[in-house]
Amino acid sequence: MPNSRRRPRGGAGGGARTAGREELVSRSLQSAEHCLAAQDFGTSYAHYLLVLSLAPELKDDVKETFQYTLFRWAEELDALNRIQDLLGCYEQALELFPDDEVICNSMGEHLFRMGFRDEAAGYFHKAVKLNPNFSDAKENFYRVANWLVERWHFIMLNDTKRNMIYNAAIQKAVYSGSKSVLDIGAGTGILSMFAKKAGAHSVYACELSKTMYELACDVVAANKMEAGIKLLHMKSLDIEIPKHIPERVSLVVTETVDAGLFGEGIVESLIHAWEHLLLQPKTKGEDGNCEKYGKVIPANAVLFGMAVECAEIRRHHRVDIKDVAGVCLPTNVKFQSSAYSCLDSEETVEPYTTEKMNRVPGGYLALTECFEIMTVDFNNLQELKSLASKKPDKIGIPVTKEGILDAIVVWFVLHLDDEHSLSTSPSEETCWEQAVYPVQGFADYQIKPGDHVMIEVSCQDYYLRIQSISVLGLEHEMDVTKSFTANKDLISVGHEAELCSALANLQTSKPGAVEQICVLESTEIALLNNIPYHEGFKMAMRKVLSSLTPEKLLQDMDIHCQNIEMSSGSGQNENSVQTAPDPLYVLDVSEGFSVLPIIAGTFGQVKAYSSVEKDLHRITLDLISEANHFPKETLEFWLRHVEDESAVLQRPKLDKLWSIIILNVIEPSGLIQQEIMEKAAISSMGRHWESNLGLWHGRCLLQSGGKIFPQYVLMLGLLVESQTLVEESAVQGTECTLGLNIAPFINQFQVPIRVFLDLSSLPCIPLSKPVELLRLDLMTPYLNTSNREVKVHICKSGQVTAIPFWYHMYLDEEIRLDTSSEASHWKQAAVVLDNPIQVKMGEELVLNVQHHKSNVSITVKQ
Repeated sequence: MPNSRRRPRGGAGGGARTAGREELVSRSLQSAEHCLAAQDFGTSYAHYLLVLSLAPELKDDVKETFQYTLFRWAEELDALNRIQDLLGCYEQALELFPDDEVICNSMGEHLFRMGFRDEAAGYFHKAVKLNPNFSDAKENFYRVANWLVERWHFIMLNDTKRNMIYNAAIQKAVYSGSKSVLDIGAGTGILSMFAKKAGAHSVYACELSKTMYELACDVVAANKMEAGIKLLHMKSLDIEIPKHIPERVSLVVTETVDAGLFGEGIVESLIHAWEHLLLQPKTKGEDGNCEKYGKVIPANAVLFGMAVECAEIRRHHRVDIKDVAGVCLPTNVKFQSSAYSCLDSEETVEPYTTEKMNRVPGGYLALTECFEIMTVDFNNLQELKSLASKKPDKIGIPVTKEGILDAIVVWFVLHLDDEHSLSTSPSEETCWEQAVYPVQGFADYQIKPGDHVMIEVSCQDYYLRIQSISVLGLEHEMDVTKSFTANKDLISVGHEAELCSALANLQTSKPGAVEQICVLESTEIALLNNIPYHEGFKMAMRKVLSSLTPEKLLQDMDIHCQNIEMSSGSGQNENSVQTAPDPLYVLDVSEGFSVLPIIAGTFGQVKAYSSVEKDLHRITLDLISEANHFPKETLEFWLRHVEDESAVLQRPKLDKLWSIIILNVIEPSGLIQQEIMEKAAISSMGRHWESNLGLWHGRCLLQSGGKIFPQYVLMLGLLVESQTLVEESAVQGTECTLGLNIAPFINQFQVPIRVFLDLSSLPCIPLSKPVELLRLDLMTPYLNTSNREVKVHICKSGQVTAIPFWYHMYLDEEIRLDTSSEASHWKQAAVVLDNPIQVKMGEELVLNVQHHKSNVSITVKQ
């Protein structure tokens, strides 16, 4: 129980009013404690609010108890989905305790679970600023810092070439007479400061992100330019004259471009700027002072593309396999990457993914020459306005090399003016990634010289969309392909005969079968393509299940295999399941789309439970089960049986236990899944119910001989020298920002861990061999240590700048999954050191590895 209460002390000047207040405070305090003891947290919270509003001098006395009451009441409100009430309670609490890091952190956790990541990140950051040693808040902040200040800010600010070219173009424009400047999407304010240093009289800058706006204010003040730059916390579309800026400006500078050029809204913001914020453009042949005319930097851009073969893109965006560990994937189920065009959807979907193509694992092969997609003039209002309404352009690109068509890769050249330009080409050393449009829905992806890749290009919703990708062969026959527009087949045909042929090719093997499109995240597709993962789980499950009922299970497996071979379907098998007295229960609580429950179902007398959340995923799993002749009773969707998703770990039935529980231990990013180790740790306490979390836990859920998968995890790492990781994690001094003092301010948001890394292609020099950093045991979590020292032998002299790490997941002592393998759907992560450490071959470095909850920190012991 939190700290005991103290009675309020009487004041010196008594009086009836004071005595009455004290009596009310005393009664309310008693009521609050009584309700708390009775676990009536809502009423207790209301009484504490009254006490603190009447007697703020009691804040220190009741703080701990008040926090406890708030958190328990918030849990109840969350479970009841009373979100507004929950947020209201936290706002009231923060009015009373504005500098309480624990309440800030808890508010952030609730917001994060609700999907309000930006807001959550702000509360975590505030909690860390209030108490830099508050480990829970630090760990939360590190996980969400990307939503406050995206990592590309660091990479871009470290790109000296980019900064120099932008500075030169801005200087040229200001020297030519463009003295009033608006910076759209100011970020840290670097372009605004370039303009001010160049001599602009009036500089305005707008930034929508609250965090970036506040950061820009600090940066501009530190560079002693706050008097000359007016910062606006708003988007440019909301700027009005004279309300926000006194008059139209002569120059707009912006870098609101992403890998696909238009994805950050540059077209919409410039249309608005030309109509409302900029002076009229200078017409051809017109002379006069540039101050009288409007212009934009960048002046224009040219988009380029190239068709490529790339195994890494393929395995993340196409399911090429026909069966997964013996489970057949039916032809009427079509898996599609989330990177696709869907103009009919209410939700705006970015129609591409991004890659640093010169660092993509396994590299890529260019199948066509580079081709021009389109040019856009940012200084031409009519051209900008026509982009959205323009009909798609059809482009045919000759194939120059034989290979597998996996994607169209897109980049651009940004012409800041007629003299200065920047290229985001994969052949350039640049801070930008390239836009990748994965090719999906072909019957045959093999192309050869003489073929033409046909595409349609549009900007109908101000995204660059590449649609209706098809291949025109030597004999001028079109391959039937899927368009990314909605879920319809767009067939490019020249003759009626070809249309008939195309329609014939679309016939499914089963008449009347309905085609099901299942959209998956790229990591989910890579998981489906991960053969060692599924084969490993199949072997491990077979061992456990056969050890529990060896003879019976083997017989059931034989019967099941016979039923699959029977063309009549699942009749006999359904009967056998119905008469079977005791199935073995398997629970898969992996996140996202998982076929492991269906693989478990191949072992016959098994009842498998899937925890997939999306209805589309459940329909797809049902179709796969049906295609594999599984009785409907074999597969259950566990969340339909669980009132609260947080209580997912429960017994299958009151009198039954699980034979296997599959836990999702590692996130695709390369970090340990949050709360996974807490669940494993509580499971060893022998408690059947943890009331604080509302969870049934592991060991009391498993039948004798049952297993948790994975049974244990080894975390491995090595020491490397990598300037790339250093520059992607923090801004390096003032040289790269041309003397402007930005680094100390943005580096407040650096995090010690970089995620979503590919170690196979990361530019780095290994300075040691891999070592075991940590062992996390899920079956016997009491064996886990929270702190250990690891000696690392230096095998090459150099500077240690980072410690990349990955995992070996042991399903049992013999079956191991490696999260750094070529087939892995997981990425890797790395701890980046604040200061490099010089080492010599033959030396030893001692690492201190700390494990707190689901978070791991690695420091070098000096």
